Amino acid sequence: MDRTAHPVIVGVDGSQPSVAAADYAAQIATRRQCPLRLVHGYLHPLGYGALGFTAYTPAMPDPQADGAAMLDAVAADVQGRYAELDIDSIQLPSGGAAAVIDQSRTAEVVVVGCRGLGGFAGLLLGSVSSQVAAHAYGPVIVVRPAEPTAAPPTAPVVVGVDGSPGSGRAVEFAFTEAALRGTGLTALSIYWADPTKDLRQPGPAIDEAAGDRADQLVTDSVAPWLEKYPQVRVTTALIHQLNAEYSLVEASRDAGLVVVGARGRGGFTGLLLGSVSQALVHHAHCPVAVVHPRAHEREG
Repeated sequence: MDRTAHPVIVGVDGSQPSVAAADYAAQIATRRQCPLRLVHGYLHPLGYGALGFTAYTPAMPDPQADGAAMLDAVAADVQGRYAELDIDSIQLPSGGAAAVIDQSRTAEVVVVGCRGLGGFAGLLLGSVSSQVAAHAYGPVIVVRPAEPTAAPPTAPVVVGVDGSPGSGRAVEFAFTEAALRGTGLTALSIYWADPTKDLRQPGPAIDEAAGDRADQLVTDSVAPWLEKYPQVRVTTALIHQLNAEYSLVEASRDAGLVVVGARGRGGFTGLLLGSVSQALVHHAHCPVAVVHPRAHEREG
């Protein structure tokens, strides 16, 4: 294991989803031969006195000490199952999302659970995982809870392709993951014919031309990676459907991992997550990787 490599980091708060995320992150770190770093953010509670809010006092629970004990317990549990893995942990005096986002600047991959402590039972995604998925640097994997009908981890990696820069980063990440997992890869394009773009074409011809463009788009997107990853069995799929969000959520039923860019074509510049990636992190049937630009790509 390369201890100088960028770590896989995982947000941990002691909740069951975060413990599951730590195990998932350990698998990724093992495959990538990277260290694993457990990250926890804590805030001192405020007391309420006769004159209003007061600062933390020693009589109150100590979130820093409690967090340290929790991290030690999770690290020991993970180390017991991944003996060769280099594991460290860090606490930061900030909210959980801010701590993970700060550490993501130098991370190989970021992993979070779908919901942590304090999350409302009816919510499909907690505030920390939602913020990290939207704001972190580099690839973020949101570990969704396992479903009885979920595909096994050995199922193909599915990547959404739309020709955008975010989609290009997603394709690269998907190829890497498929190679490391020893699985196939499905490159999926959801397309819809727009009759306003060529009023001279009759209806069926417009649909056929749109399908040809989608097919060429997928072919061009995967072509640069076929030589680098010859062991990855690649399948392409085209779906003629206006609702890309629904189509990718449905495709996730048969996937071990679904990968998308943070924003695709048509996304507003100011939005950090597009509608497709938002839908997936909330509703997918398997873990979801949202691939953001890394820190040097944003700041360069």
